[in-house]
Order: sequence, then C-alpha cells, then structure tokens
Amino acid sequence: MSPSPEQQVFEARGLTRVYDMGEVQVHALRGVDLDLYAKELVVLLGPSGSGKSTLLNILGGLDLPTSGHVRYLEQELTELNDAALTLFRRRHVGFVFQFYNLIPSLTARENVALITEIATRPMTPERALELVGLEARMDHFPAQLSGGEQQRVAIARAIAKNPSVLLCDEPTGALDSATGGVVLQVIEQVNRELGTTTAVITHNAVISGMADRVICLRDGQISEVRRNETRVSAASLDW
Repeated sequence: MSPSPEQQVFEARGLTRVYDMGEVQVHALRGVDLDLYAKELVVLLGPSGSGKSTLLNILGGLDLPTSGHVRYLEQELTELNDAALTLFRRRHVGFVFQFYNLIPSLTARENVALITEIATRPMTPERALELVGLEARMDHFPAQLSGGEQQRVAIARAIAKNPSVLLCDEPTGALDSATGGVVLQVIEQVNRELGTTTAVITHNAVISGMADRVICLRDGQISEVRRNETRVSAASLDW
C-alpha cells in the first residue's frame, strides 16, 4: 500500500537507544518523538554523535530501540522479528549511505539489478539509472565512474525497488561541494517525481534549505523542528 499525501508514514514515540560499551553505557537516543509524512523531504541536522544515524537506522528497520515504539503506516516495527524487519526493508525502504557499497566487478546496471531481482514491484535498472542521469554510463564499472557518479548509482539502486521511503545518511559526506550538489539535486528529483518520503542526514546546515522540514538533533534529543516556508532548490545551495 502506498501512502497518500499528508498521511503520516512514521510515528516514533519515546525512542531511546542505549549501547553497552564494556562498563560504559552510551545513550545514543534519549526519548525522541518524531513524525514523518508522505512525500515530504526532511533534513535531520546535527553534529556527529547527536543520534542522527541511530534514529535513521531504527526508522529503516536496521536497528531496534532500547525502549519506545515506531509505527510505519499500520505496522508496529518494534514488534517485528528479524525476518519481518527484512521484509519491511525489502518492500518499503531504500537506503543511501555515505559510502557507495557498489560491487566492483559489476557494472552500474548490474549493481542496480541486484535489487530489482528481489523487489516486489521494481522499476527496471535502466529506468532507475535514467532517473539519476546515468543512462549513458550503465555499462561502466564502479572504477570507471567518479565518486559522484558512484553515489548516483547507489541512489538508483535504492529507488529501483520503488520504495515508499528513502533514507540517506550523509549522502554527500565523501564528496566535494560541486559533486555533492549534483547528488542532492538527484535526491530532490526523486522526492519530487516519485513522491518518495525522503529523510537526509547531514551535519551541514546549508543543506537544510532544500527540506520541507528540518529536525535538529543534539545529544540524542530533538532540539528543534522547523518548517521551511519555501524550499531552496538543491541547485541553488552554496557551501
């Protein structure tokens, strides 16, 4: 089932995440309440160690909170077992990370096809690569592509399953500003054209201008939520 506009996609309440590091406990999240809505683009903004990645991993079903709950549409994620969480990720969530995690021995097309072969309602690898502007580079291997192009292949791989949700963890972190800007334009285009609920983690405050809403985190808590009255196009960002 695809969410309709203005529909609440995620509801998170009272999320905590505590990691036991020997004799020390690290509190990555401290009682986070969060809602994400269909088709919006949200930036999760905060310094390293603020809990951004932990929160994203819980929303994406890669991790479970120590306490609290997360609901995706009508599904209570915190009650699912490992097999059900795997199915949730496969059907509904696309991930983009700072490092591209492409298989070096496969072409761009073949890297994307790995996802389309296991998805329930995929687009073709060709269509996904076309959406990120790499129709002319489909049969190139990762070593033949620039860093920005490799990240765009990673985005194509993430969206090829037609996910309802796209979660991006520092997608420009390994890129220079010009190349990072191109990647952000691709993420913006995916959000606009496919209507994919999109969350982008960053420590770069400039990037927050492209969001519908900005959620600021500090020390494992949400310190501020603000709505941009007008989204700045990714092409106009300058940092």
